Amino acid sequence: MDILKNISLKSYNTFGIDAKTAYFTELSDEKELPLLLNWIEKNNLPYYILSGGSNVLFVDDFPGIIIHVNTKGIKKIDETEGHVFIQAKAGENWEDFVELCLKNSWGGIENLTLIPGNVGTSPMQNIGAYGVEIKDSFHELQAMELQTGEIKTFSKKQCNFGYRDSYFKNEGRNKYIILSVSFKLTKRNHALNITYGTIIQELDKKKITQPGLYDVANAIRAIRRSKLPDPDQLGNAGSFFKNPLITQEHYNALKSEYPEIPGFPDESGKVKTAAAWFIDKAGWKGFRDGDAGVHKNQALVLVNYGNASGIDIIALSDKIQKSVKELFDINLEKEVNIVKPFNNRDLL
Repeated sequence: MDILKNISLKSYNTFGIDAKTAYFTELSDEKELPLLLNWIEKNNLPYYILSGGSNVLFVDDFPGIIIHVNTKGIKKIDETEGHVFIQAKAGENWEDFVELCLKNSWGGIENLTLIPGNVGTSPMQNIGAYGVEIKDSFHELQAMELQTGEIKTFSKKQCNFGYRDSYFKNEGRNKYIILSVSFKLTKRNHALNITYGTIIQELDKKKITQPGLYDVANAIRAIRRSKLPDPDQLGNAGSFFKNPLITQEHYNALKSEYPEIPGFPDESGKVKTAAAWFIDKAGWKGFRDGDAGVHKNQALVLVNYGNASGIDIIALSDKIQKSVKELFDINLEKEVNIVKPFNNRDLL
């Protein structure tokens, strides 16, 4: 277990924020975790568990230790006539995992292609795209309770999945580190979801009338690449805000004034609207203030043009929230995780 000092985190977060951490360690073997946590407690250090760095924003230098999860391993744990159960370690890259499933003709997560990050954080956020969420193919996960070192298994029900939400973002926040995630994927008779967004139009452009898993994934890849910036080229964390859920009455009132406003019925009984539409309508799309900005093709994505600080990004997001609230009475909720240190006392 190597512990490094005064490390820049710029290459460890897709926003490209050049924050520094006092201490840094790479967790490649989960068996080292109890020893590491004992060392942290002995030195009374705050710590933060970092995975792929795709949904985080560092607003300042970190005064403690960053634990970068980099555990690897994918294996088949069970199989039935129609399904296969695949377990992946938390440090596995999400897109690499999607590609492996496609190559093996395992269906269920093809719509979630090109989402940056690692497997371990996918259930925390209940990542979703193009009509599909992690919960749709999730089987179970293993996590270590940080206070006791006990490894527990969580079922789908115990994860309490919601829209971009889970138990691990609420009651379980900062109490566990996810070690591995298992998925139940189809081997045949795949239930393809192609009705969301412009997937069908993209398939039509390619004259594909009977799509397979790869066809759906490649259509979504084409759509995403046309709209979203590559984090390797332009710092960003994907969608910065959640799509708002509002009452039917609120939606009807907005629609009477803005007939083009998008809205989709949600299982909660509310209407899911598009945060990007509100941000665009408020005039923020393509806005830039120094090196902090809003992407020119997707208003939901805040970007770092090179040297923006976390504080610059937060300041811009606050202005957007205030503007959308004043114009539409919509409260935009940040989807990105603002990094704050915590220590063992916070677990009590």
